[in-house]
Amino acid sequence: QVQLVESGGGLVEAGGSLSVSCAASGRIFSSITIAWFRQAPGKEREFVAAMRSGGSTRYADSVKGRFTISRDNSKNTMYLQMNSLKPEDSAVYYCAAGLVFRYSDWDAVSSYNYWGQGTQVTVSS
Repeated sequence: QVQLVESGGGLVEAGGSLSVSCAASGRIFSSITIAWFRQAPGKEREFVAAMRSGGSTRYADSVKGRFTISRDNSKNTMYLQMNSLKPEDSAVYYCAAGLVFRYSDWDAVSSYNYWGQGTQVTVSS
């Protein structure tokens, strides 16, 4: 079992930066795939970024070059650093974790068993 608790988020102006964190319980954190998703009002939850236990990453095209996913296995914590934020980045951001093996499955909501409660990120124009 893995429990995820998010922190960070908030309000920032367009062009600014923000970081969100997600603390995990459970000893399997270092061996599982972690990810960030987001959901704006009236829209489906969408993939943002993922990182395998070995460190390989994948990003949505919309955030590539602006967002960075990372993990600190010694602290059982995952991070999402968001730079050059745009109003369209506004959403509730969710961390997720799971045993995801195929690269093609990294961006699927259904691939992840464990989810954080979500944290609001609002980017003003």
